[in-house]
Amino acid sequence: MVTTVIFDLDDTLYDEIDYCKSGFTAVSEFLAELSGTPSAGLIDAALRDQFTAGNRTNTFNCALDALRIDYNEERIQELVGVYRNHIPKITLPTDSREVLNELKANYTLALLTDGFLPAQQLKVQALGIETFFRIIVYTEQLGRECWKPCPVGFEKIIQSLNEIPARMVYVGDNEKKDFIAPNRLEFSSVQLIRPARLHKSVATESVAAATYVIHDIRQLPALLETL
Repeated sequence: MVTTVIFDLDDTLYDEIDYCKSGFTAVSEFLAELSGTPSAGLIDAALRDQFTAGNRTNTFNCALDALRIDYNEERIQELVGVYRNHIPKITLPTDSREVLNELKANYTLALLTDGFLPAQQLKVQALGIETFFRIIVYTEQLGRECWKPCPVGFEKIIQSLNEIPARMVYVGDNEKKDFIAPNRLEFSSVQLIRPARLHKSVATESVAAATYVIHDIRQLPALLETL
């Protein structure tokens, strides 16, 4: 019998691309205020073009190169700071809100999320989801080495809720890292594949695959009833 459902955040409860777009807008507005730069709209378009083309590691550098905007490493780090610390303009999808409301009545809910701490906390606040969860674990607070697939964050939830893993389910999106630890801890695991998801890598290790796969979060309540 399942008593506890643990959710991932990005690309599980909402589309992470929406956060990226919000961050690009914040960076664009910041740059546009500097003397001699193009308009915020042009900068935003350049950033999105790079990201859409698959450039996820040097997005700022390549966009500035394309716009012929001079920069140094200090400026890039400044832009990274703007991106990570901006107040995101994101909303919780209606289907996610409805499912969380439904599940909260029957299960203990928890949230476990990787990522830079200010950014993840600001996402949670912007989505307005704090009240759904008995516990929220930001793995960054435990140490960068505790990001998934490290089991420490999951173990913290087990200890805090005083529950046994066999009664716990983890819902995430990224097969490369999300399910390794919960599978080894003997949770049930569910991969939610959202149409706009960013991470589509398929893991080669069998331990990395989720026990169940769904394509709509509204399928989750019925699946949990069968476990």
